[in-house]
Amino acid sequence: MSKITAFIDGSVYSQSVCQHAAWIAGRLDASVELLHVLGRRETGSVPSDLSGSIALGARSALLKELADLDESRARLAMKRGRAILEDGEAAVRAAGVAAVSGRLRHGDVVETVAEVEPDSDLLVIGKRGEAADFAKLHLGSNLERVVRASRKPVFVAARAFRPVEKVLVAFDGGPSSMKAVDAMFRSPLFAGLAVTLLTVGADGTEARNRLAGAEAMLRGSGIDARSEIAPGHPETVIAERVENEGFGLLVMGAYGHTRMRNLIIGSTTTEMLRSCKIPVMLFR
Repeated sequence: MSKITAFIDGSVYSQSVCQHAAWIAGRLDASVELLHVLGRRETGSVPSDLSGSIALGARSALLKELADLDESRARLAMKRGRAILEDGEAAVRAAGVAAVSGRLRHGDVVETVAEVEPDSDLLVIGKRGEAADFAKLHLGSNLERVVRASRKPVFVAARAFRPVEKVLVAFDGGPSSMKAVDAMFRSPLFAGLAVTLLTVGADGTEARNRLAGAEAMLRGSGIDARSEIAPGHPETVIAERVENEGFGLLVMGAYGHTRMRNLIIGSTTTEMLRSCKIPVMLFR
């Protein structure tokens, strides 16, 4: 059985992560494991020395209070984490997935990815976390770190869940975009969905041949696919297509060999994830 691993943190995105994970699991007949990662700051037992230059007896008493406070905070963080997981499991079950479990982890998110991804087929993470500044559209601090670290596909959930009917594939002909097409060819996740392969850039025989090959591959697996080439800048054209044509999911390679190479490296990635109000599925 396939396995979906979803990271939840108690932010407003957690509900969407659970719903998207359940939607994916339903189409793949997969189980869902929910992970809540407690950082070292949340569970650390060694307090900072905040006592300053005060008398020895007062310093000792203060350090004891600080130690007790740290211990209390760690217990509360664990209780909160378990409550987040219980709520997440209930949401996934309510969406029709019976095979769901929750796990509380300690440490760094990227270290956790390295530990869990060998047994996972897909990772799901929210676009933003608890500390996100929605006014400035700041992305989650762990998002790019997870994508860079993972060798498995990463599904970046949008703030609100909507069932996906139309899929846009940003296709540049590079290894990562070909890997995305190959994964789509093999996966029942995309069965019955309308897929558009879009190459943004100069038209030409080579680009058309690569695009036609990818389209034929998807059609060979029964996917309703079409392809096109559009001039312009990838980040601008893709965002406009997503906004104006009702796509429910953007699929793209995490690293490419053309201008799309920047889509997960620098400011272009940030701009794409900011501007696209739909989930993004990334392949390396």
